[in-house]
Amino acid sequence: MRHVIEQAAAWQRAGVRFAMATVVRTWGSAPHGAGATMLVAADGRIAGSVSGGCVEAAVCAAAEEVLAGEPARVERWGVGDEDAFAVGLTCGGTIEVLIREAPPEAVLDRVAREAAAGVPVALVTPLDGG
Repeated sequence: MRHVIEQAAAWQRAGVRFAMATVVRTWGSAPHGAGATMLVAADGRIAGSVSGGCVEAAVCAAAEEVLAGEPARVERWGVGDEDAFAVGLTCGGTIEVLIREAPPEAVLDRVAREAAAGVPVALVTPLDGG
């Protein structure tokens, strides 16, 4: 996760607009646990992973919509979904992913600095709109 936060902070310093997709919940077998994060830049670059490649294309599509002005949202992909195999989630589990535009630059810079220094730090995003 540290390399993803460092990349996010670097993109912000460079003026790159991007969305963050973060696993918020998993059930059953899932490639990554809660907290796994993927960045999707407006110019198409990506960093990190939320599913080891299984649903990344679908996450990129949702991130593009958020960057185009749609509200942040939580998406669910799982083996029980009709679209699970279409997007590639074949591991047998289910994941929920929060997709939102990146928080302000100062927040990511601080998180990246403290993580690099070994200071325990967390990036918290309320899911209830509060």
